[in-house]
Amino acid sequence: MVRTPSTMLPLGTKAPDFQLPDVVSGKYISLDTFTNGKAFLMMVICQHCPFVKHIQNELVQLGRDYIRQGLGIVAISANDVFNYPDDSPENLKTMAQQLGLNFPFCYDESQETVKAYTAACTPDFFLFDSDFRLTYRGQLDDSRPGNNIPVTGKDLRTAIEATLERKTVNSNQKPSLGCSIKWKPGNEPSYYS
Repeated sequence: MVRTPSTMLPLGTKAPDFQLPDVVSGKYISLDTFTNGKAFLMMVICQHCPFVKHIQNELVQLGRDYIRQGLGIVAISANDVFNYPDDSPENLKTMAQQLGLNFPFCYDESQETVKAYTAACTPDFFLFDSDFRLTYRGQLDDSRPGNNIPVTGKDLRTAIEATLERKTVNSNQKPSLGCSIKWKPGNEPSYYS
């Protein structure tokens, strides 16, 4: 388990567009799916990562708490399924159904979408305002597997609430920390080192 921090994409960055299949419905999801929202959250997660397993119930709760308030959410997994078959679309679908996710969970086979967002780890979070400008990137909260800090989602929740209310999000943001994205051989991005 390689502990990898997020890259901290510059605040204000415009969300890159994407078009990826939802592993549950098979429907294609893109930024246009979320154009009527007050904010947009893209999270990079996977099925096998212990950092994601540690917070997965909070991810479910985020969907329950904020989608009805106008937050669009998509989860994306991009791990190389040849070397990490636990993260295959079929296993992601099982994960989504078992957890009861109420937002799309997409598989990025080419890994180009997560590269466009400069994602580095699972979990990695990117929050955008209604104009798809980045207001927050970083950790869910200070909890990590084994550190005995409760999972509350405090950092991300504070940013979501400010973004939904069109308030300025505190720019003092801590990187997320998790397992490295499992890049296909030869596909590692230049920012990832």
